Formats: sequence, structure tokens, C-alpha cells
Amino acid sequence: VQLQASGGGLVQTGGSLRVSCAASGRTGSGYVMGWFRQPPGKEREFVAAASRDGRTTFVADSKEGRFTISRDNAKNTVHLQMNNLNPEDTAVYYCAARGNWDSSLRSMYAYPYWGQGTLVTVSS
Repeated sequence: VQLQASGGGLVQTGGSLRVSCAASGRTGSGYVMGWFRQPPGKEREFVAAASRDGRTTFVADSKEGRFTISRDNAKNTVHLQMNNLNPEDTAVYYCAARGNWDSSLRSMYAYPYWGQGTLVTVSS
């Protein structure tokens, strides 16, 4: 599967942004989809994941309530809606895909497929 992230940009503190990931190749509901982010000079971290059918989602504790993941399997896309953004949310956001939903969901090493990333910058 090939992944293409888009939708990043510059937003002010308190604003909202939605980043999207389009999948091609072997697509549809065949993969668990995840979002990760890498702030400048820091490690890549887990943000959220959605099950194959999108009915089950998981958002990292620190982002719960502000970030929402959703997917549209008919369009082979997954979205990350981000609200009430602050400068600490500035990062390159990556979408990723894996086969199983299990306890390693938050590990970047458990995702074999990655998109190229899209930069989100939140100004103060």
C-alpha cells in the first residue's frame, strides 16, 4: 500500500486543521491506519489509530479531546482532525498502515507502511 499525506500548513494557536492520508495499491479496509508526529528535534510519537472498519479508534492520552481520527474506506482515506492547536503541536505528521490491531498499536516499529509526512506549524 502507498500512502500520501496532505493538508498540513500554518495555523494560529487555538485554530483547527485536518490532515488527510490517501491510500493506493492494496487498499480498502485491509489495514489498521495510524497517525504519528515528529516535532522538531524530537522522537516520532504516536497520535491516533483507527481499526480497519473505522469503528474503533484510539487517541493518545495527551491528545484525547482535541484530536479525532476517522476513515472513509470508500475513498481510501483517513483523516486526523486537530482542534485547539498550540505551538507544541508543531510537527511533521505521518500516516502509517499495519495489518493488526493489538497492543503494539502505539509503536512506530509495528507499522511497515508510511506516508511522506505533512508539516503542521502552529504559531503563537
